[in-house]
Amino acid sequence: MRVWPGKPFPLGAHYDGSGVNFALYSANATHVELCLFDSIEDIKEAKRIRLPERTDFVWHGYFPDLSPGQLYGFRVHGPYEPHHGHRFNPHKVLLDPYAKSIARNVRWTDAMFGYRVGHPQGDLSFDDRDNAAAAPLATVVDNRFRWGKDTQLRTPWHKTLIYETHVKGFTMMHPGVPKALRGTYAGLASSASIQHLQDLGVTAVELMPVHAKIQDRHLVDKGLSNYWGYNTLGFLAPDPSYSSKKDPQGCVNEFKQMVKKLHQAGIEVILDVVYNHTAEGNHFGPTVSLRGIDNSSYYRLVNGQRRFYMDYTGCGNTLNMLTPHVLQLIMDSLRYWVTEMHVDGFRFDLCSALGREAHAFDRLGAFFDIIHQDPVLSQVKLISEPWDLGEGGYQVGNFPLLWAEWNGKYRDCIRQFWRGDGGTMSEFATRITGSSDLYEHNGKRPYASVNFVTSHDGFCLQDLVSYNDKHNHANGEDNRDGDNHNLSWNCGAEGPTDNLQIRKIRERQKRNLMLTLLLSQGVPMIRCGDELSHTQGGNNNAYCQDNEISWLDWKLTTEDEKYLKFVKRAIRLWKNNPVFQRQKFFQGRQVGGTNALDITWLTPNGKPMSDSDWNEQHARCLAVRLEGAMLDEVDEKGRQIVGNTFLLLLNAHHHPVDFTLPPHRDNEFWKPTLDSCESTPASGLMCQGQVYRVSAHGMAVLRLKSVASRVAARLLRWIQPEMSSSVLVPEADEPDTAAETAADAIDGKETVPAKPVEEAAERKTQETDTAVEEPVEEESADPVAPAEEAEATATENPEVADDETDDAIEPPADDDDGAEEEEPPKK
Repeated sequence: MRVWPGKPFPLGAHYDGSGVNFALYSANATHVELCLFDSIEDIKEAKRIRLPERTDFVWHGYFPDLSPGQLYGFRVHGPYEPHHGHRFNPHKVLLDPYAKSIARNVRWTDAMFGYRVGHPQGDLSFDDRDNAAAAPLATVVDNRFRWGKDTQLRTPWHKTLIYETHVKGFTMMHPGVPKALRGTYAGLASSASIQHLQDLGVTAVELMPVHAKIQDRHLVDKGLSNYWGYNTLGFLAPDPSYSSKKDPQGCVNEFKQMVKKLHQAGIEVILDVVYNHTAEGNHFGPTVSLRGIDNSSYYRLVNGQRRFYMDYTGCGNTLNMLTPHVLQLIMDSLRYWVTEMHVDGFRFDLCSALGREAHAFDRLGAFFDIIHQDPVLSQVKLISEPWDLGEGGYQVGNFPLLWAEWNGKYRDCIRQFWRGDGGTMSEFATRITGSSDLYEHNGKRPYASVNFVTSHDGFCLQDLVSYNDKHNHANGEDNRDGDNHNLSWNCGAEGPTDNLQIRKIRERQKRNLMLTLLLSQGVPMIRCGDELSHTQGGNNNAYCQDNEISWLDWKLTTEDEKYLKFVKRAIRLWKNNPVFQRQKFFQGRQVGGTNALDITWLTPNGKPMSDSDWNEQHARCLAVRLEGAMLDEVDEKGRQIVGNTFLLLLNAHHHPVDFTLPPHRDNEFWKPTLDSCESTPASGLMCQGQVYRVSAHGMAVLRLKSVASRVAARLLRWIQPEMSSSVLVPEADEPDTAAETAADAIDGKETVPAKPVEEAAERKTQETDTAVEEPVEEESADPVAPAEEAEATATENPEVADDETDDAIEPPADDDDGAEEEEPPKK
């Protein structure tokens, strides 16, 4: 076979149309051999050829007789000296770290380890058994693909709604996806999958790791698997287990086709990537790739004890971000996924580990500097998981410009507030308005905060309101794994229950959490299945459950259907109203010379919040008015943004609370839009001073609505003098009613046409109420206070009597409520 010197760049296997160039970096190797295989069933390479050249520690050679589809690996020669950090073993076929497709994954045998498993000297021993029959094999691919006009969508951050999902789990049980495509890239790109995403209204999918991974040997021995995929084998290769195509080239093309179809549907693709560690684990792990290529160059080793690895990740090792070629590997991988695979951004797992220099996290470190100056990577979405497991690893709010962050403080505070914990009001207000305490001081915008209540790591939303404790026995670790700090509340019973009252509270809590998430400033992220009321049976660490525990169940009950409909309406409300998508933080200033502030915090009696109100430990309810005329913000064409004004009423108490509606102009009224109780919001209009009753554990959204003229407004008040003192309670839930249909029409800033005087006089004669519907008693609710008592209730005591409570157990106290820094969950 002909072998030419070739070039040291690009690294990996590169087909140029005439032949294949191979290049591998290893600073401490003595020589490198290319191993060519004819089939994935081969137990030994067909040819072994020494790479002829070394340039700047890159071993390379060009093979004019090779083409795409060729299977290959490397044998790397050098010293086996674990005490000095070297673990070369030429008896092991190694995977190219730049492999773009993997034809065969690891087949577990003791030969996959560089040392003798079970030897008294442990990893200091040397294993001379050949692993060619079990080693993972890479494939040369052809990058050509018909993209047409496809490109990154570049959806503005403030208009982004992220849907975190798993390629396999999303479609594995979807009845609308062809069986042959379920659990695959093609399945996620199927019409049924895309239709659900479009109907829901998300703008981006954040895919849990799709880099090729290894199934951990200890999980395989237990009959489990690494379902989540945070165990990277190849940084440039899509995981072949998610492909409906059996050939390696087909896997790459199927991934590209998925991205193309999602883009056509207006949906961005963000990848959850793991560059902080690899699947090779600690010093007792297998020799699969980087460990055998150049262990001391690719991994961070303990100073003075180079046999061992620095472990900031809890996964056994940490990549060495101080080495230029490790940074190059990561940057080349990221650019490949953007330029060749057309993805729109990345979420970086345990990102603090990537920012560690000598030891501590450095927001000005080399990793961030390189990305910031890169003309490709600096223009895509960059999201950090801002913690790792090392000392000082919790870095929420400390990442540099261009970076958004998973806001763990938002998650914890929202859970605490709706669980009914006291002393959370002030922080709650900060979190739902964009977490200015974390991001405003360093020049960031509200969309630097990726808000979430649930994610893959921890309870799903249904379980968050159904379990006080984790139930991870299926993981085979005696329920020791997973986080114990869940801030959950089961609403009165652990797990499934037939108690209708408890189930009603759970449904309300789900609505509260989802509606709060969507209407908070920042970028909302929904965990897949939360809109379907998916449950994992209380398992908050289902990383190894590749089964019905993790797969979404698309068979919905009537209760589930109602909740899904609510979520879709809430998303439409978020999407159609720019006040929920602000690009700048609230300032509490007057707007346009009026008396209205951009944001106003109110007590239930309609008065502005005082310092004592904010510091009241027992307070669990508040209201907030969001002004729709955002004179300090403009759209893409420089036009001033003027939208709807909203009033949010939030009650985390165990009893209903009456909220007195705040003042407005003479030609304006408050219109109920959404209510988290199991009801349809009233379709009428309400005046300032009128009382809206929010149910226990409830949240309501009202929109400020204008009539066409002041004359019409005066007529409305003249024919309805009782508006100023009546109490409004949401209607009982009736599907497909006219009121529900009207509430769905939330596009744009609506106005009410002026009524002719004759029509108003006729209605006055008939003594009918055209602006506000009569109070309707909520099913199973306590009686509404008489109208004549409502005003006194609102002014003297905004909260109703203590005996008007939900028949449920109060949330458990959490010992760590006052902790400043959270412990990141282990994967």
